[in-house]
Amino acid sequence: MADGSAEQDTGAFGRTTDGEAGAHRPTAEEAALVRALGRGPDARSTDRPSGLGTPEWLASTLRHCGRCGSRLEFGRVDGELRDRLSCPVCGFITYVNPRLVVTTFPVTDTGELVLLRRGIEPARGAWAQPGGFLEVDESVAEGAIRETLEEVGLVVRPGEIVGLYSRLEAGIVTIVFEAEIVGGEARRTPEALEVRAFPPDALPWDGLGFNTTYWALRDWLARRHPEVAVPAMRVPE
Repeated sequence: MADGSAEQDTGAFGRTTDGEAGAHRPTAEEAALVRALGRGPDARSTDRPSGLGTPEWLASTLRHCGRCGSRLEFGRVDGELRDRLSCPVCGFITYVNPRLVVTTFPVTDTGELVLLRRGIEPARGAWAQPGGFLEVDESVAEGAIRETLEEVGLVVRPGEIVGLYSRLEAGIVTIVFEAEIVGGEARRTPEALEVRAFPPDALPWDGLGFNTTYWALRDWLARRHPEVAVPAMRVPE
């Protein structure tokens, strides 16, 4: 500013340089509003409460600093709103973020939905949609196309997003695309014991492998076939 004084708050969207450095700590009113908003529809697919930190199985793999190799410590870090894994030697913070799983619902010309019976763990022998982990050097759509081709032999064009589904237990977020089949040929692979197209009113509910698949199927049917009844159930994984 012209007089050299510190810049002050200039309104709802104004800037200020005053105050404590670091992340903004919510007021009581803001915290209450956030709680009222809830966890969102993507949380339907998880049984783990929010705010519990990194799952134990994942935390057990994070022992040493990725920068200097020193042993990490878990606790309060200046400027952060929650406890973090950080290095006591170099100060590097290890942020633990969920991985993205990209999947598709391939739909045939006759309106049937292609699912696979999984050939690998977890949920070997159960039904799910084709998909897998997004690679760091590809787009979400590219990952969905690649995984579908690798797992069931179909080339698809991802279309509308059916939904996003959180699975806090596994540290993942699953995205599901409705997809048009544009090439390839359905075939078994090491990851698919069987590949089958199901009519919307004859989906293998009792044999599903994942909660994310269950909720995605519910959302897809509600959009495309609202006349089809969906059973109320909970899938173990």
